Amino acid sequence: MINKLDRILPKVQKPARYTGGEYNQIVKDKSKVDVRVAFCFPDTYEIGMSNLGMRILYGVLNNKENVWCERVFAPWGDMEDEMRKAGVPLYALESKDPIKEHDIIAFSLGYEMAFIGLLNMLDLAGIPLRCEDRPDLKNLVIAGGSCAYNSEPLADFVDLFSIGEGEDMLCELTDLYAKAKKESWTKKQFLRSAADIEGIYVPSLYDISYNEDGTVSAITPLDGVRPVVTKRIVQDFENSYFPEKTIIPSTEIVHDRVVLELFRGCIRGCRFCQAGYVYRPVRRRSKETLVNHAINALKDSGYEEMTLSSLSTSDYRDLNELCDGLLDWCEPRKVSLSLPSLRADNFSIDLMHRVQRVRKSGLTFAPEAGSQRLRDAINKNVKEEDLINTCRIAFEGGWNSVKLYFMLGLPTETDEDVKAIAALADQVVYTWKRHASNKNRGVKITVSTSFFIPKPLTPFQWEAQDLMSEYRRKVELLASSMRTRAINYNWHDPETSYIEAVLARGDRRVGKVLEEVVRQGGRLQAWSEYFSYDLWMKAFETCGVDPDFYAARERSKDEILPWDMITAGVRKDFLWKEREAAYEGVITPDCRKQCTGCGANLIYKGGRCDE
Repeated sequence: MINKLDRILPKVQKPARYTGGEYNQIVKDKSKVDVRVAFCFPDTYEIGMSNLGMRILYGVLNNKENVWCERVFAPWGDMEDEMRKAGVPLYALESKDPIKEHDIIAFSLGYEMAFIGLLNMLDLAGIPLRCEDRPDLKNLVIAGGSCAYNSEPLADFVDLFSIGEGEDMLCELTDLYAKAKKESWTKKQFLRSAADIEGIYVPSLYDISYNEDGTVSAITPLDGVRPVVTKRIVQDFENSYFPEKTIIPSTEIVHDRVVLELFRGCIRGCRFCQAGYVYRPVRRRSKETLVNHAINALKDSGYEEMTLSSLSTSDYRDLNELCDGLLDWCEPRKVSLSLPSLRADNFSIDLMHRVQRVRKSGLTFAPEAGSQRLRDAINKNVKEEDLINTCRIAFEGGWNSVKLYFMLGLPTETDEDVKAIAALADQVVYTWKRHASNKNRGVKITVSTSFFIPKPLTPFQWEAQDLMSEYRRKVELLASSMRTRAINYNWHDPETSYIEAVLARGDRRVGKVLEEVVRQGGRLQAWSEYFSYDLWMKAFETCGVDPDFYAARERSKDEILPWDMITAGVRKDFLWKEREAAYEGVITPDCRKQCTGCGANLIYKGGRCDE
C-alpha cells in the first residue's frame, strides 16, 4: 500500500491531503484495542478537518483505551482516479490500513449532497453498499449528523443512525460492539441490542408501507423496538469534552483556526431553520470554562486566529465579558477573534471594535427576507430599523462593506417581498452616504440569495419548494430592481437546491436513485466541479422516481412523513402551529422572553432550557 501511494501522490494536487502524520494525530497499537473505527467525512480533507464535530468525536472515542478512531476523507477526483487505477482501496490516514479492516465505518452527514459521498467512499473501499450484502458484524456502517433526522434515503445502505449529539452515545455503542465482538454475536443480535440505546435508529427494524398515491401509509416498528427514536443530547455541556489538543493540519483547510463552541441550541425559532429546532434545548458553557479552553487550545496549536461559534453568537449572555477575558490573553499575542452569526437586533459596535483591534473584517447579516411582513412570517424577529441602525453605527465606525443574506422562495412570498430586498439594500447604501466616516474607499454592499429548501422537523416541513423556473424568475426580478453599482448581487444555482430538497424529504425509494448516481460515476456532488443535474435527472428517470413528488409537493397536516419515527424533542403539533402562525403573520417570542412549550426541554434533565 505505502509503495503504491508513493507512486500515486506525485501525480495529484495537494498530496498532503492523503498522507496523515499531522501533529497531534492519535496512533495506537491496533493489537491492543478491541474496536477500530474509521471515522469518514464524505467530503474533502479541507472541509472535514474544519468540522468541529468531527474533532470532538475523534477525541472522545480515542479517549477510550479499547477504541482506536482514525480519520478518512473523500479524495478529490484526481486522487480517486489514481487509486482506482492502482487498486488502492480507501484507507485511514493514521494507519494507512484499508477501512475494510476496521470494525465500524462511521460517517458524519451535515449536508444531503454528502449522501453520494458516503456511497462512493464505500465503493472505493471495496465494501458492499447495501446492508443486506454485509451480513457479518465487521464493517458495520453507521452515520450521524443533522441529515440523520431524515435518514430514509440511506436506509438500505446504513446499518444504524446516531440521532442527535454523539459524545455519550458513541461511547455506549462501541462498548456494546466490543461485547458483541467478544461474545461472537450475529449482526442481527447486535442491531437489536443497539436499538435499545437512546438515540439509535436501526432502519431494518422498521417496516414502511405506502398508499397508492405514493405517500407513507404506516411506519411499523418490529421486534419490540420503540416506535419513535428521540435524539440524544449532552446533558452536562459545561463539562463536556472540548478538543484543546487537536490535530494541526499539514495543508491549508477552510477554517484553519481554533473554533470555540459557546453554546448549543438557539433561542430564536426561525421557522425555516432546521438547526434551530433540532439542536434544542439551549445549553451553554460558562465564560470561565470557555476562556480556559481557548487559551489551552491556542497554546497547543499555535494558531493566530479564533472563531466564537454557535448558531447565534451575539445571543450568548456574557459575550462582552467573555471577549474581554479572551482579549486579555489574545491581544498581546496578536491573536485575532472573529464573531460570525451576528444579529442586527443586538449588534454591538463597541464589541466589534474591541475584538477587531488585531484584524478587521467585514460585517455580515442575514435578514433572510426583504419585507417586514415576510420576516414576521418566518419569525426572523429582525426589524428594518434594527438593520439600518446597525449599519449606521458600523459606517460611523469606519466600516465600508456589508454582506446581506436572503432567501427566495419562502412560504407566503410575493413579488413585492422580492423587490423589498433591493429596497432594503438601497437603504443601506443611503445610510452609508449619510453617515460614513470614511468615504474615500466607497461602499460595497453584497446581496446574496439562496433557494429556500423545506427541511424536516421544522414548521415548513410540509411546504412545497418553488419550481426552479419560478426561482429564476424571482432572481431576474430582484436583479432588475437593483440599480446602483454599490450593490453586488450573487445568487445560488437552483439545480443543487432542488436535488437537496428531494433528498431532505425523501423516503426509502430514493435510495435506488442514489445508488444509480454512484453507479454512473457520481461523486463529490456538493462541488460544482462534479455536480451534474443531468446525471441526477437521468437517474430519477431510470429508477422511475418523480423528484417533484418530494420537492415540489405540499403535504397535508395528517400525512405520515417519512421521518415520523424520529423526533428532536419538539412536538409535531407545535411545528404545525408555528406553520399556521407563519400564514397569519404572527411572531413567536424567543425562548429567553417566553417559553412556548415546544417540548424540547423535556429531554433535558435540568427540566428547562439553560438559556
